[in-house]
Amino acid sequence: MFKRISNLFRGFFSSIISGVERENPELLLEAEKENLRKQIANYNQGLAAHAALCERLMSQIKKLETDEQSLRARTTANLRAGNRGPAGQFALRLQTVTTELKENNLQLEQAEKTYQELIRARDVAIKAAQAKIESLRRGIDDLKIKKATAELAEMASGMISEIGGSGDTLNRLQQMVEEERAKASGRARVARDTMMTADLSLQEAEQEALAEQALADFAAKEGLMLDSGIPSTPSSSVNVEAPQKSMGPQAQ
Repeated sequence: MFKRISNLFRGFFSSIISGVERENPELLLEAEKENLRKQIANYNQGLAAHAALCERLMSQIKKLETDEQSLRARTTANLRAGNRGPAGQFALRLQTVTTELKENNLQLEQAEKTYQELIRARDVAIKAAQAKIESLRRGIDDLKIKKATAELAEMASGMISEIGGSGDTLNRLQQMVEEERAKASGRARVARDTMMTADLSLQEAEQEALAEQALADFAAKEGLMLDSGIPSTPSSSVNVEAPQKSMGPQAQ
């Protein structure tokens, strides 16, 4: 039960981390660079320990070579002096020193060979890792360029490759702008039509008033009765002209 829950949480966090790594490859590359530096440092520590072994062997070889020369000289001197006992002891120690010297020389040769191989392996591994890191860096740069190119192409063509992409955003923005433009145009049309309707009503009322006035003037001049049955009243211009007509015959 707990193992299944643990696997579930590990899978969940692993998916989150994988998503973050996918979205930020530069961070992953920097982490790998830091990991490589740590591995090189640890490798160099082991290499330094091996180099110290080589140095210790060389020191021992130098000491054994000195001992060998000294024992050879003493053995020769005692043997020429007829001291066979001391000469035999020095000769026995000389054999031991010579054997140790050969073994140390063989160990030093193998250690030096191993040291050179370790250095070569380190250099090869570092060069391979650096080449891979450089290739990944170029790949990341190329990925950025391709993403930017794809986004520009989406903006230009209005295509949608994924939800929330640049094309989707521009399309939604265009739709919102068109909707707001349509609303503004509708409001302007309503206001314009309202003004035109008010002006038209005013003009119609004015035309009717002018028509009624003209009809009244015409009826007054012609001595006609309007539909209301009341004699039409002449306008001010007619009232001025009427006395002139009546005064004409009296003057005669």
